[in-house]
Amino acid sequence: MRVEFFPRESETEPRHWARHEMGLAMMLQPGSIEWGPKRFSMERIDYAAGEMGMCPHHQEKWVGRMNAPHLQLVISDEALMAASDRARGEVELRAYSRFTDSRLGALVAAVHAEMDAGFPSGRLFLDSVEQAIALALVNGHAVGHRPLQMYRGGLASARLRRIKELVHAKMEDDLSLDEMAQSVGLSTAHFARMFRKSTGETPHQFVLRQRLERAKDMLRARDARVLDVAVACGFKTQQHFAQVFRDVCGISPTEYRQDFLGWEVPGASERRSEDTQRL
Repeated sequence: MRVEFFPRESETEPRHWARHEMGLAMMLQPGSIEWGPKRFSMERIDYAAGEMGMCPHHQEKWVGRMNAPHLQLVISDEALMAASDRARGEVELRAYSRFTDSRLGALVAAVHAEMDAGFPSGRLFLDSVEQAIALALVNGHAVGHRPLQMYRGGLASARLRRIKELVHAKMEDDLSLDEMAQSVGLSTAHFARMFRKSTGETPHQFVLRQRLERAKDMLRARDARVLDVAVACGFKTQQHFAQVFRDVCGISPTEYRQDFLGWEVPGASERRSEDTQRL
């Protein structure tokens, strides 16, 4: 668990909340914070002391002007998985701009008191509180569990983890359905049926989603070229990458990077045309 304290500020540069991090913020005094799905589309939320906001790891958020002292906790995926008994899959939490929860509030307050004292209890204390927070989140604020809670009779969690590891290890390669099936010791047809039963996605849809997540991470670098990102994420042509990215995300890869960085990328007009070129 990562713990950060943000004092009262009247101005701050908009910052991006990474998609892969689960964040919980509690206001220590009344005030306001700007939140939004995009850098230039944020809403001011007014808070009372003790109220909280939560951004699950499957969503992207921008944080703008802050005028409320608050404590922010980043909860690890490992803690959330442990709280959801692992075999049930990856937990999916609700997103809240503002909410209250007395149990969570007491746990965050304990972390705040520990921080004020200089963290005298050490790592074990924070790990224990993180586990308690993760359990409260899973029990009280889970939408569902991905991939196994909503689907029965599919692949075991160990096999699903093996598939995910294979996809990440061979992201740049032309991964075949047969190779995925062999990695978990199943026939191709049986694997395809069981995978969809477990996840609600075809293997192709799953791989495509993983590639786009990596692409987003890479596009957040100032010097990232769309061409290089396409190759690193396993797309055969830049044209295909740009088309898939736009179909899923609603904007081109270049526009996504510009929105993230908040500035006009040098040569952006030329690079927009790159999105439709072949490798």
